[in-house]
Amino acid sequence: MIYIVPKPTDTPDDNSTGMVIRALESRDYPYALLDLDSIDPFSPDISGETVWVCGIKQDGVQFEVISALALANRMVNAPHAIAVCASKAQTTARLLAAGVPTPETIFTGSITEAERFLARHKQAVYKPLYGYDGNGIFPFTDISELPEGPYYLQEYVQNDRDYRVFVIGGVAVGAIVRVSDTFAHNIHQGGTGTALIELPDAMKEVAGAAARAVGIDYCGVDLLEQGTGYTVLEVNGTPNWHCMEAPIPELLAEYLIGEDRKK
Repeated sequence: MIYIVPKPTDTPDDNSTGMVIRALESRDYPYALLDLDSIDPFSPDISGETVWVCGIKQDGVQFEVISALALANRMVNAPHAIAVCASKAQTTARLLAAGVPTPETIFTGSITEAERFLARHKQAVYKPLYGYDGNGIFPFTDISELPEGPYYLQEYVQNDRDYRVFVIGGVAVGAIVRVSDTFAHNIHQGGTGTALIELPDAMKEVAGAAARAVGIDYCGVDLLEQGTGYTVLEVNGTPNWHCMEAPIPELLAEYLIGEDRKK
């Protein structure tokens, strides 16, 4: 049995949970929806099961519930991995520890250190520590442009596009290129996504390494081209798969079934 935590941001036109459910149904594999707001996370009723967390509310409650469930169940994705991906600082720390290329970054509460970082790079990028969908990200050239700290800052990498690579079980299975007329290429910020039919080996290697570095089952890895290779901007722990050519729902269903059968 696979228990499913539906993504709270699903809509009739963009239903990530429903896509995977249909793939499970086509395989006659048993599943049940799990309402995190109505279950007792301390009850032994759900134990030794596979729980797919398609998404959670950012309300401070649901994360605690899945963390409790993780003590007795196989969670996809695991709460600690979702938490790492939610924090850009934690993601960067693990990328650097694993030797995965990522832009030079500073995380600090000191405006003086932030100013020194900017002086070295002349132009940098400010990102909210727990931001999502590209919200609140902007390039800057003057320290006065920054809001109140803390400061998560990255070197500015010149680009006219970025890449979202979908990774399952440490293997890159699909990707899109995103372009826009503005700094942020995220689709939620007005970018346009186009499927990549063939993924370069270097892209697959870097994206897979990023997923393994944060210890996650499946994710979306955002990349920029830098020099002759790719650099990792961030790792999304509850990704959508807009515009991808690869059959992501089918691949996710197969992965979930495989993990459930290992129990």
